[in-house]
Order: sequence, then C-alpha cells, then structure tokens
Amino acid sequence: MNRAQIFDFFSRLAEANPAPQTELEYGNDFQLLVAVVLSAQATDVGVNKATRALFREVETPQQMVDLGEEGLKAHIRTIGLFNAKAKNVIALSQMLVRDYGGQVPQDRDTLTLLPGVGRKTANVVLNTAFGQEAFAVDTHIFRVGNRTGLAPGKTVLAVEQKLDKRVPAPFRRDAHHWLILHGRYVCKARRPECWRCIVADLCRYRPKTPAPAAKAPKTPPV
Repeated sequence: MNRAQIFDFFSRLAEANPAPQTELEYGNDFQLLVAVVLSAQATDVGVNKATRALFREVETPQQMVDLGEEGLKAHIRTIGLFNAKAKNVIALSQMLVRDYGGQVPQDRDTLTLLPGVGRKTANVVLNTAFGQEAFAVDTHIFRVGNRTGLAPGKTVLAVEQKLDKRVPAPFRRDAHHWLILHGRYVCKARRPECWRCIVADLCRYRPKTPAPAAKAPKTPPV
C-alpha cells in the first residue's frame, strides 16, 4: 500500500469503530499486565472467565504475592500453560513490589525485565494502559500486515517496525486495536471474509473470498 491507501485504510477502520478497546477485562494497569501475560496462547474470552473472580480479590501486586502461586493456580486452571503463567505472575508481582513501589513501569525496556513479559506484552500495556504509540504484533496483526500489504515482513519485529514507520499520526494510538479486531473478526486466518470487508479494495490479497452461497430453503413436508 502507498501512503494515500494506508491513510484511507485506517480512516475507514476509524469511522467504523471510533473508539476501539481491548477485549480483555481489567480494572487497573496491574490487572491489565496480568491479563496480557495470561492471554499468551489463550483467548481473551477464556482469560476473562478466569480473571473475573481473581480481579475481585486481587487489585495490586502485593495482593497477588499474598495470594501465592497455588492460590493463583486455583483461579486460572482453565487457561493453557497455567502452571508456568502462575509462576511468572507471582514473580513479576514480587519484582514490582520490591523494585518499583508496586507500580507498573511505563517503558518497554523495564517491562521486558519482568518475568513472563516479552516485547508484545510490553507493547500492549504501553499502548492500552498508558496511551503510548506502540504496536503489539500478535498472530492476527502479523497476518493482516502481510496479507493486506499494509506492513509486510517475515518476522513479528519486522512487521512492528514497518507499522511504526508507515502508520500516519492520526491513527497511531489506536492502530493496534483496529488491526487485531479486524484480524479476529473479518480477516480471519482460514477464510477471510472479504465480501464484508470495508478495506477489501485497498488490500492486495487475491483472490478475494466470495460470500458463502445462500442455503436453499427447506421444502416443507407434503
């Protein structure tokens, strides 16, 4: 895509969804960080089911430390890799209490020092909690970036760097959410729903996926 097409691409997404939000449920920055760590290789829906009761009990890193690893596991057993995730969440909570006064850091380098926090998780927190222009490239955004021609790259980092370079100023803060939602609900992995895509004419994906054939009405019994 050229610059004009990219501007048009995001203009349409913005018009359709002026205030995109993460689908993870949380009440503060710390809860968001925990939810994002738990969401690795899991769905937002599954994470939300597990954290609703947890977040009524735990709002701060110290409360998470007090809950303990076994207590946390009891809440998140339905989430994949819950043993490793529980260990990381307790460890990062201990680190926040010990080294950062119980506050979630607001820079990527510091965030990625926390157990279980990689670049993608850090970018989600920076963007969603602190409003920074960060591009968290997950499988959906990686697919959309390459499939559409918006930000082609062979690696997650390459796609992130391309987005950082190409997304115009008015759309930089919310680009992450628009792209992930578009990939999750329209530009799907197995069968992109091109027939109802509002940016299909700007996208380089070929051939466009046609709308599913309408099912013939059932013949009533005689």
